[in-house]
Amino acid sequence: MPEPAKRSRPGASAKGKSVAAPASPEPVADISADLSYREAQAALELCLAQLQSSDLDIEAMSGLYERAQSYANRCEQLLNQVEQDVMQWDPEQPDAPPQPYQP
Repeated sequence: MPEPAKRSRPGASAKGKSVAAPASPEPVADISADLSYREAQAALELCLAQLQSSDLDIEAMSGLYERAQSYANRCEQLLNQVEQDVMQWDPEQPDAPPQPYQP
């Protein structure tokens, strides 16, 4: 009698290496909400490095992609805040106070 096909365990790759899916008890949007620009950028770089790994299953890749997108959005949000805070000085009116930058 033939043996039943073995089912792979969640989190196990075909090579037998265990690949843990990232645990995310918080919603993806909340994981980057309080990060500084440098923290979000470093976390984004780590996610991208992990995404380039060939031994991830599709669920792990999907979770990493969502986290990477959250970190990228946080970086963009912080850059937009800085852009709004940049003051522009008018050299033709040196005594006037700098004005907020308006694109």
